[in-house]
Amino acid sequence: MFDRFRSPQGVTWLVVFLGNPGTKYNGTRHNAGFMAADAMAKEFNIAINKLRFKALTATVTIGGEKVLLMKPQTYMNLSGEAVGQAAKFYKISPEHVIVVSDEVAMPIGKLRIRKSGSAGGHNGLKNIIRHLGTQDFPRIRMGVGAAPHPDYDMADWVLSTFKNKDAEDMQALAERVSKAVQCYITEGPDRAMNKFN
Repeated sequence: MFDRFRSPQGVTWLVVFLGNPGTKYNGTRHNAGFMAADAMAKEFNIAINKLRFKALTATVTIGGEKVLLMKPQTYMNLSGEAVGQAAKFYKISPEHVIVVSDEVAMPIGKLRIRKSGSAGGHNGLKNIIRHLGTQDFPRIRMGVGAAPHPDYDMADWVLSTFKNKDAEDMQALAERVSKAVQCYITEGPDRAMNKFN
């Protein structure tokens, strides 16, 4: 079914986890993607630590497919630079670039898979769309909750950390995202959406 996307270099999928590099961003809403990357690394017993394409990377095999896991190190707003470089190098079509990001319009612990869509005001997604030249790439959005009131500064909100029960719920969500990524690659988008949305 996916054979026409197969690249000679071996890697056939990119999974891009969005976040900001640096310890001061650990555990913040904007770094939900990095939390999912860490959960996936733990499940596969690997370290996502090889610096390539302006990202920390690791290669895993999922259902016979070679998959490059990426944590861009460019800061959120320039995530597309890392994604564009890797997609070009491996000649991977946008349909095989899964982007995992935070979503303030969804409650904490909720997950939504889509085959394509707009950036929805998310600067990381906006930049990836610019670099891939299309918005037709799959994304997994992780609910991080809305700001407590409308006047709350959005930058402050996405850079705030999860506390107590919210932190536990996000950890559980990160582990579900790892399963959702694997399902998307091995069973296809429709099955993954039915199972996880």
